[in-house]
Amino acid sequence: MTSPTGKLYLIPTPLGENEPLEVLPLSVKKIIEQVDIYIVENEKTARRFIKKIKPSKKQSKLQIYHLNKFTDPNEIPSFLDSCLQGKNVGLLSEAGCPAVADPGADVVKIAHSKNIQVVPLVGPSSIIMAIMSSGMNGQSFAFNGYLPIDKDERKKELKRLEQISFNQNQSQAFIETPYRNNKMLEDICASLNENTLVCMACDITLPSEYIKTKAVKDWKKNSVDFHKRPTLFIIHKE
Repeated sequence: MTSPTGKLYLIPTPLGENEPLEVLPLSVKKIIEQVDIYIVENEKTARRFIKKIKPSKKQSKLQIYHLNKFTDPNEIPSFLDSCLQGKNVGLLSEAGCPAVADPGADVVKIAHSKNIQVVPLVGPSSIIMAIMSSGMNGQSFAFNGYLPIDKDERKKELKRLEQISFNQNQSQAFIETPYRNNKMLEDICASLNENTLVCMACDITLPSEYIKTKAVKDWKKNSVDFHKRPTLFIIHKE
């Protein structure tokens, strides 16, 4: 008799160093208790997260597959072989929700092609939480990932996103490498219309959380330091 196919659980993680169960529901804890096979970006942080959730879980029992920029794409389908053998597999993000601005999307796509049930679990998403708290258009928004590093190209892209926002009434979200956050805000203030709204959603869910939406002309007076603090930027021109 053939074993039933296992499930792929999409397991969220905290957005910072706070205790996992402060921001994650008990459903995540229950799955961590059951699952011993994981697909992760960083093994060290994944093991630390699992240990925090379930200290008594034997680390030696865990089977870990690495999914990062060094992973051979041809190897990824084999990560789900355990599901085809009837075992459940967990996909962990480094921070927040798997497969959203995260390499896990490739695994989820393969799971669907193999008719493996995909089960998303509830957890913090910096993108959704920033949109929720920005006061901008939650009906129509776009996440654009990282903008160009080159200064001229970045300013050109900022103006393009501002124009899309105005033409389509669509809020435009993006991120930056945390040590360049202050520079990104400077470029926003130098490039965009003074009345364009900008939301800085920083350290979401952490004790140092800071979320403010103000016009560019007001951000020019900014005194808050965003250096090395995970931040999501949202712009909207009305």
